[in-house]
Amino acid sequence: MSNTYDAIVIGSGISGGWAAKELCEKGLKVIMLERGRNIEHPGGYETANKNPWEFQHRGRLTVTQRDNHPVHIRDYPYSEFNENFWVNDLENPYIETKRFDWYRGYHVGGRSLMWGRQSYRWSDLNFEENAKQGVAVDWPIRYKDLEPWYDHVEKFAGISGQHEAFPHFPNSIFQPAMALNCVEEEVRKRVKEKYKGTRLLTNARIANLTEDLPGRSRCQYRNLCSRGCPFGAYFSTQSSTLPAAVATGNLTLRPFSIVNSIIYDKDKKRATGVRVIDAETNEVTEFFSKIIFVNASTLGTTFILLNSVSTAFPNGLGNSSGQLGHNLMDHHFRCGASGKAEGFDDKYYFGRRPSGGLFIPRYRNIGNDKRDYLRGFGYQGGASRGNWQRHIAEFGIGGDFKDELSKPGPWTIGLGGFGEMLPYFENKVTIDKSKKDKWGQPVLNIDCEFKANEKKMRVDMINDAAEMLESAGIKDVHTYDGGSYPGMAIHEMGTARMGHDPKTSVLNKWNQMHDVPNVFVTDGACMTSSASQNPSLTYMALTTRACDYAVSELKKMNL
Repeated sequence: MSNTYDAIVIGSGISGGWAAKELCEKGLKVIMLERGRNIEHPGGYETANKNPWEFQHRGRLTVTQRDNHPVHIRDYPYSEFNENFWVNDLENPYIETKRFDWYRGYHVGGRSLMWGRQSYRWSDLNFEENAKQGVAVDWPIRYKDLEPWYDHVEKFAGISGQHEAFPHFPNSIFQPAMALNCVEEEVRKRVKEKYKGTRLLTNARIANLTEDLPGRSRCQYRNLCSRGCPFGAYFSTQSSTLPAAVATGNLTLRPFSIVNSIIYDKDKKRATGVRVIDAETNEVTEFFSKIIFVNASTLGTTFILLNSVSTAFPNGLGNSSGQLGHNLMDHHFRCGASGKAEGFDDKYYFGRRPSGGLFIPRYRNIGNDKRDYLRGFGYQGGASRGNWQRHIAEFGIGGDFKDELSKPGPWTIGLGGFGEMLPYFENKVTIDKSKKDKWGQPVLNIDCEFKANEKKMRVDMINDAAEMLESAGIKDVHTYDGGSYPGMAIHEMGTARMGHDPKTSVLNKWNQMHDVPNVFVTDGACMTSSASQNPSLTYMALTTRACDYAVSELKKMNL
């Protein structure tokens, strides 16, 4: 049969890229379907090496760009510097029963080209809390199940970081950390002294190379990552997993391929393939395979599954539990504190370090610490010196003014909290046929909000940040709460959760659909809880583990 492969991978972002690599390297013939355009590495990042003055509007947006991107202009990610990485909201609408900021990039590599690259392992604290607290359902795996797969992906991706001995904060396989600067080092020391080791300030753990890997160069400290990296210094599909998959000779990459639905054979009780709309011509084509990995990002994956209706699954593929589309989560953030650091005016730092400098892992609701909310939060942040823009409001003139602006400004340091969101059944997405996208497909209706638990947590996120900075000698400390809506952290997850019981979950411990055993979901949709850490490293580990299992089951003729 034409258009037939061993495996179909839907999506080419962080998890889809890993699925393609692992399956190809295990000998399967794989087609990876991406709904957007192709972006070639290293030459396809059109703005990566442009100077600020080469942008017509110096990074600012035109009226037309704002009109076409009513969602994306709500926060910082979308600008003239990387405008081609984000979708046109008018062509890709959705309905917000409650506000949800959905930031998307439809192209080969997906959001692996724009992610913040903070990479942290989960621990059993995170995998066990649902069961211990009676929240949602229990994770069907524990840290020991994922530990060797964390090892596996970290060696290949390249994670820079510092080994620490801190409870519930597992170390990774690290390249040398990007160093803390002098202010961060001093605050680290004072936090340790003040809290007697119960809180830790450490280097951010990020997927930016500090040592070369084959085909990739170490970070150049340009901090222009959001434009794409021609050096391959940060992990992305283009720089890492895609070249590895291509090298096997087993990969077919097909951009402009919008997966509309998965085809199900009720007699075989298996999925047989997918139905694809050509994004340029609207022509519909079907592709067939033995196994399917759905990695279209949490909400994209959920749309495909909900839209895959049949007599066997009238409410969406694999949805006998009724959980598909429910339990949507994100992190809440944009709150914390900052202040001025005195006594370091004779010191500076090297380069423009990417993705923040420091990290404080969760310490609340651990051990004897009990709060009036569940779970906890961590902090990301860093210290830096002001630049010439600090006096822009004065519009001064003259030599003295220019001399002043040629010197670095005062040191400041900030801590921004990232808080865990609980999985609530009523936070959900559904398909709404009252509206259509550019290709005539129905759209998602998103009904999601932060609740009392998250709001109580934010009080501590703000006050703790101020207390730590003040105890470390930081002056003029002020707190802030910039407001946070689901979607803003771009860590949406949870709509096809893993679990032990087919009656209460969509996937089993191998990320395999309970109802349709040859379909696997390993992107954010699979998550049973959110923890407070950035989730992408866990998606990578889950994907490689699921691929290993899927190929093993194929060889046993079980799929």
